[in-house]
Amino acid sequence: MTAQRERTRVQGRTRGGSRRRVGRRTRALVGVVGIGLSLVVLGTGSAGASHPSHAKSTTVWLCNPTTKKSDPCAYSRADTAVSASGATTAVTSPATTGPSNFDCFYVYPTVSSEPGSNADLAIQPAEIAAAVVQASRFSQVCRVWAPMYRQRTVASLSQGLGADMASSKIAYASLLSAWKDYLAHDNHGRPIILIGHSQGAAILINLLQSQFDNSPKLRGRLVSALIFGGNVQVPTGKDVGGSFRHIPTCSTPTETGCVIAYSTFGSTPPKNSLFGRPGQGVSLQSGQTKSKGQQVACVNPADFSDAPASPVPYFYAKSDPVPGVTVTTPWVSFPGLYTATCEHRGSATWLNITSAPGDRRPLVQATNGPTWGFHTSDVNLTLGNLVLDVAYEEAAYTTR
Repeated sequence: MTAQRERTRVQGRTRGGSRRRVGRRTRALVGVVGIGLSLVVLGTGSAGASHPSHAKSTTVWLCNPTTKKSDPCAYSRADTAVSASGATTAVTSPATTGPSNFDCFYVYPTVSSEPGSNADLAIQPAEIAAAVVQASRFSQVCRVWAPMYRQRTVASLSQGLGADMASSKIAYASLLSAWKDYLAHDNHGRPIILIGHSQGAAILINLLQSQFDNSPKLRGRLVSALIFGGNVQVPTGKDVGGSFRHIPTCSTPTETGCVIAYSTFGSTPPKNSLFGRPGQGVSLQSGQTKSKGQQVACVNPADFSDAPASPVPYFYAKSDPVPGVTVTTPWVSFPGLYTATCEHRGSATWLNITSAPGDRRPLVQATNGPTWGFHTSDVNLTLGNLVLDVAYEEAAYTTR
């Protein structure tokens, strides 16, 4: 792992080549961009509970590092590693040592099945599940803040990702208000890592465009932006100039002020794919309609190169059982199961995920069809790498 990360990355966005199909792990899904709502009961003792707001904040906080009680982003990181033979090894992640000097600002994907076009701000099990599954492991390297926002619901997104723009404006305005409140009352000048998936990624693209791209001051505090399944776009063969004028994709594990972005598939995304092709699908949710001369960015978080690399996945154990293997920890990981490569073919660019043949461990599955690929597992397929990437970037930021 360390040797891989010390290699200087060639831009991992345009690699072509052969691919072989791999299924995607069966995961409970509710809505257009759900992430495993079988995680309704997470053992946090707080499902559906409202978290106290920061004394000076008007924002409803899903995750608030100043309120450790019932914070889903302070969830246990105990893990069981399962090998290809089915052997298990207990892995205990080191505890965070005191308050971090870095903040992570997390925007969750579409999880709301509420009636109407926009969700309310009540914390429900779906949002808690998203925070645990996608954001909680980042608490090793940063203080994780996650505001509730009036996201577009499943009912709204069923009209089309580029439709119901009035509801999109409400969702963005709600998140922007929380962001400004956070900056005014909670950030206190700390460097920032942005993290978002799917609808959360689309909203972060808009936030970066409006708040960071033309602000040298805020860009100077941006450690990185982790944007998954949101279709960050760049001019073909380049690392900046599409979605953002001044914020490039990351080229090494020690580069800061940059974006790590990708969408995962097991083979070439179809022509009508929702992800991995510019100017369509989720691109429309952030207002990106241009496709000519553009490609979707792909940065491989496993080694920042075009070469095949081994991702470090973490899944929630109750949602991803291993047949014949008993896992009692909240998390399960599968060392050596997958290989990840950024690939480009035609107008499609994606993080290609393959696995070794004959492995007994369960594989991710494209259960929502080929236009989705492995979208609901985008974050968890490389979650271990992403946490380490943030640690490298923070060290580089501190040195700089």
